[in-house]
This record gives sequence, structure tokens and C-alpha cells, in this order.
Amino acid sequence: MSDHVGDRLAIEALTELRSALTAHGITLPSLDLHLPSYAATHRTPTLLALGSCNPATARALAATLNRAPRR
Repeated sequence: MSDHVGDRLAIEALTELRSALTAHGITLPSLDLHLPSYAATHRTPTLLALGSCNPATARALAATLNRAPRR
């Protein structure tokens, strides 16, 4: 695992997002670090790959977001 601050922030964000989705019964099977950006030379922040999901998961995610307060 990298010690780069950007990588640590990406891993923390990944963990936070996965936990929030799980709390709402939503699993994105492909949710992970975007490996090309993780392996890069840190010119840009490490990205998260949200990945693919089935229509039921997409609808559950949309419903959860629609219930959340607007910013």
C-alpha cells in the first residue's frame, strides 16, 4: 500500500462511501480504487471506480439519494 497522502485520502473516501452504501443496503460490486490512477506518479488524485451495477441497484441508489436533503 502506498504512503502517499492522496492515496490515503482515496482509501478513506472509498471506505466511507462503501460504509454509507452498506448502511442503506446498497452494494456496488466493482467499487474500488481506479488502479491506473492509483499506480500513477501522483500528478492527479487517485480516483475511485464506482463500476457497474444492475438496474435494481441503480434504482436503490437513486431512491436513497432522492431521499437525502439537497445541498
